[in-house]
Amino acid sequence: MASNVQHTAPAPITSPPKALDHGIRNDVDGLRAVAVLLVIFYHVGFGLFGGGFVGVDIFFVISGFVITRQLFKEVKREGHVSLLGFYARRAKRLLPAASVVLAASAFMTWQFLPKVRWENSGGDIVSSAFYFINWHLIGRSVNYLAEDEPPSIVQHFWSLAIEEQFYLVWPLLILIALWFGRRYAVKRSVSLVAGLAVIAVPSFIYCLYMTHHDPARAYFDTGVRMWEFAIGGFAALLASKLNKMPARIGWLISWTGLVMLLGSGVFYNDTMAWPGSAAVVPTLGAGLLIAGGVAAGPTGPVSLLGTRPMLFLGHISYSMYLWHWPLIIVAQDHYGTTHLSTKVGLAIVVGTIVPAYLTYRFIENPLRYSTWISGSKRAAYSVGLNASLIGAAAGLLLIAGFSQAASATRDVATTPGAAILGQTAAGTTIPSGQLPGDEDYPAIYPNPLKAVDDIPALYNSGCQVDVPTTKPKVCRYGSANARTTIAVVGDSKAAQWVPAFQALARINHWQILTYTKSACSFATITITNAGKPYTQCRTWTDNVIKDLTTKSKPDYVVTVSQKGRGIIGTKDGKPQTSKVAFEKQVASTWNTLAKAGIKVISLGDTPQTGMQVYSCVAQHQKNYFSKCTYDKAKGIRLSGLDEQRAAAAKAHVPFIDMTSFICPPAYKNACPPVIGNVMIYRQGSHITKTYIETMSQQLGIQLRKAGVR
Repeated sequence: MASNVQHTAPAPITSPPKALDHGIRNDVDGLRAVAVLLVIFYHVGFGLFGGGFVGVDIFFVISGFVITRQLFKEVKREGHVSLLGFYARRAKRLLPAASVVLAASAFMTWQFLPKVRWENSGGDIVSSAFYFINWHLIGRSVNYLAEDEPPSIVQHFWSLAIEEQFYLVWPLLILIALWFGRRYAVKRSVSLVAGLAVIAVPSFIYCLYMTHHDPARAYFDTGVRMWEFAIGGFAALLASKLNKMPARIGWLISWTGLVMLLGSGVFYNDTMAWPGSAAVVPTLGAGLLIAGGVAAGPTGPVSLLGTRPMLFLGHISYSMYLWHWPLIIVAQDHYGTTHLSTKVGLAIVVGTIVPAYLTYRFIENPLRYSTWISGSKRAAYSVGLNASLIGAAAGLLLIAGFSQAASATRDVATTPGAAILGQTAAGTTIPSGQLPGDEDYPAIYPNPLKAVDDIPALYNSGCQVDVPTTKPKVCRYGSANARTTIAVVGDSKAAQWVPAFQALARINHWQILTYTKSACSFATITITNAGKPYTQCRTWTDNVIKDLTTKSKPDYVVTVSQKGRGIIGTKDGKPQTSKVAFEKQVASTWNTLAKAGIKVISLGDTPQTGMQVYSCVAQHQKNYFSKCTYDKAKGIRLSGLDEQRAAAAKAHVPFIDMTSFICPPAYKNACPPVIGNVMIYRQGSHITKTYIETMSQQLGIQLRKAGVR
């Protein structure tokens, strides 16, 4: 995180702690310890610290204070800011330790994590090495195809990336503020405070807007966080006045700040929209603690934060932050759960301190206090650049190893998929080659390591709109002069069937229209997404209905209506049950289409596995039939298939159930991971494009039975 305030090697405390001692802020160093412990306690799952994620926001405030303070001192001392000198100090201070952890993370991924995670981990390590992983994660957070992808081993680098981007632009903003001050004869301190306000106010407004409209992006967006750095900047610029406030006021302000940030760490939880307005409490708390710390004197928070243990943890807080997350990811994979026991969590906390101290002792400090590097900007830049290149190289090696393991092309003759089941999949005997002992891992297509990439082409052509979008995107396939037009409408569960419809369109001379939107079941009622009302989905649905009934006017609409999403609805002023609300939503939607002369067909959702089948197959290459099957009844229950069938019957709409081609009756209450040498699932709830294509003939038969001509 932010650099330590002190400019000399830390010395043992031999006198009562002081908030300010020749430029050293012991309370700020202790605050680093609080911040990193909050983050680690939250990540390992200690229930008392449900809001421990605020530790990152506290670090942002500390960074804003430290960096603005350093730059302001340089301006007062030299009359200007040396950009090259500033960047050189940041490079030698932060990049080497980070590169060591990135290289270690690549090694841990190669040694302990499944191969299926190598490629994404390698890409994340490269983006971390060059500090743009927060933008990389923004792309992933809005990618509905990554729904069950586990967290990256270097995901915590997102906050470090934001800090590095802050370091890149902050001195420039300071220089611009100083230029305006000289240009218009404004006092230096006033121009800098005004400059911070110009940054903080728009950033905070942007934060509120993005947290409400696109929370997935807001969390990682640099612009959303700039106001938090500005809070620390205000404390730094106003320090001379703040340090002279009466001790009683300083004591009250600083202790209030500590209570605010600790209270946030305890009483907040991860269901809150974040950062948003809620982030004001911990960040303002950190700002108040810093602002009043010096005036409060030895009875202020420094009496707690300036103790030997807190200073020790504060000094190694940057390295602790670097090391804790890779250890957590390895532990989660080892124990097969994201909910680690208290015993394991404590072991990780203690285990983090050891590599953190070694990194601080043998990498951070030697480079920070090296006279050779300190005396040469070129040497500092060389150290920083080479450190980043080492981290990036480690990530590229992972990607190369994955690519070699995952290379494969499909042999249609040996990968028939659902075709081996026949037209009805009603056989009572498991097909040849489908029993334990018949595993033929090299023949499987898609390669389990690449199954997540086996997606319909509509994703790459922009035909599925994302969460914020409310305007329908219509894509057309097949014959423009077709006698039969079918619209496939819904979320990704509808989109997954488009390859089969494309194949049927070629054979039957149909035209296929697609209206699909991420996480949006086709329904004229507001549902929830990520725990919040998904108003964009409702608006999109209304727009789709208008387009279907007034413009495209297809003969049929085929839709997949999921039950799994939360439904917002009331009856007589009381919340409706899920079943009642579900039946109401589909009946309302389908009736509107029926009145316009459009026939509706409900296509049942596919069973949800509750596991990463592709990862399991990749790990159990010799016995995946016995290790990677899942419970059929549970899969159907998770998908809500029975409720969908009941809703269709009540609305007198044909219902198509393709479960028997995914979980054939011959397997009784089990579902295999592979049929006909084709991977069935690319995610816990989505079917591979290849397997969908092999079901096209069976789907065509079911559509004919439903009345399609």
